[in-house]
Amino acid sequence: MSRRQTKPDGIYNGCCLLGMKKLADDSVDIAVTSPPYDDLRAYGEQSAWNHDFFKKVAAEMARVLKPGGVIVWNVNDQVVQGGKTGSSFRQALFFMDECGLRLHDTMIYKKTGVAFASGPHSVRYTQKFEFVFVLSKGKPKTINLLQDKPNKWAGAQSWGAASARTHAGDIKKSAEKTKRVREFGVRDNIWEIKNSGGFGQKDKSAYKHPATMPEELARGHILSWSAAGDIVLDPFLGSGTTALVAKQEGRRYVGFEINAEYFALAEKRIRAARRRKDLFSSPEKNAV
Repeated sequence: MSRRQTKPDGIYNGCCLLGMKKLADDSVDIAVTSPPYDDLRAYGEQSAWNHDFFKKVAAEMARVLKPGGVIVWNVNDQVVQGGKTGSSFRQALFFMDECGLRLHDTMIYKKTGVAFASGPHSVRYTQKFEFVFVLSKGKPKTINLLQDKPNKWAGAQSWGAASARTHAGDIKKSAEKTKRVREFGVRDNIWEIKNSGGFGQKDKSAYKHPATMPEELARGHILSWSAAGDIVLDPFLGSGTTALVAKQEGRRYVGFEINAEYFALAEKRIRAARRRKDLFSSPEKNAV
């Protein structure tokens, strides 16, 4: 491939940094990815991952992102010499300070069935979550907040005046009003997702990769920050979950995976999904 010739609805076996250089400026609507977490896992050739490499990847991601586009960056920290690395925070700050992106939201992906560092000899509390930084190139052009949180008082009438404290410290009340409580409300920014015991992936072949992104996590963000027909990028494609979900939800996709074995797995999963029409769903379900 020559420079600037990588096309949507394609995945490529190779270094994401080299691959993204073939993408045009302002050509991607959303990036949803989970990069290597420090040295928590070995990915063969991907041993070149370090903060300097990250900075080059981040700069390329910011370059190819359209104005109003969003990067969803799912990351965690390793424990080294008794302390956490804090790489997640450094990466978020680099996107903001050096790439000119804004931190639109800081979210928590809370896992079920995970108990790292727990037990009587632990020196810290049980690790149950990962960070998800939602970074945008200016104001996000698409916001479809998912509305699937059950309301306890659904159907009842709500009344009263909302109040908020001003910058000066005073309390300001809005006008009195009543309205019927909806059955479902907008989610909060802590997403509890089943990822253990084979719940994270419908396609069990995905578990040939050691650290898959749960389909529910990828789907939630693709639906939240993109529209049908948008281009979804995953520079660390792994087993192909982001591309697979993007296809299911009526988006186009571009993905890069340096490991040949994982790339073959992603390619196989996407090819199988294309043959199964029942895997494809309505693009904007559960959105407001």
